[in-house]
Amino acid sequence: QVQLVESGGGLVQPGGSLRLSCVAPGSTLDYYAIGWFRQAPGKEREGVSCVGYSDGSTHYADSVKGRFTISRDNAKKTVWLQMNSLKPEDTAVYYCAKNLMRSTCVSSAQMHEYAGWGQGTQVTVST
Repeated sequence: QVQLVESGGGLVQPGGSLRLSCVAPGSTLDYYAIGWFRQAPGKEREGVSCVGYSDGSTHYADSVKGRFTISRDNAKKTVWLQMNSLKPEDTAVYYCAKNLMRSTCVSSAQMHEYAGWGQGTQVTVST
């Protein structure tokens, strides 16, 4: 299974913004819904957002709704997560993965449906 590669993380002050990118080197994201997840120290990995392959479907965790925006460009084989109004509780390692069972993003998708986990990118929100 091809691993996805995340980038764009960093250190930002509360209220700041970051844009994360997700690509599949040497492969494609075609036909898969793509999800963003995060894992904070001592906590379980949780879903943040997902985007469908071509139907415009999206979903956001309640904790990020209104602050984060997911998008994708299939021609560029890239998925982005725009994160605005960042809070200290957004601090985590962020991962992207592809849903092997769906091309549409649905809120009921389970984590075991996803594969291609990369190394993640660290996001730290702090003064």
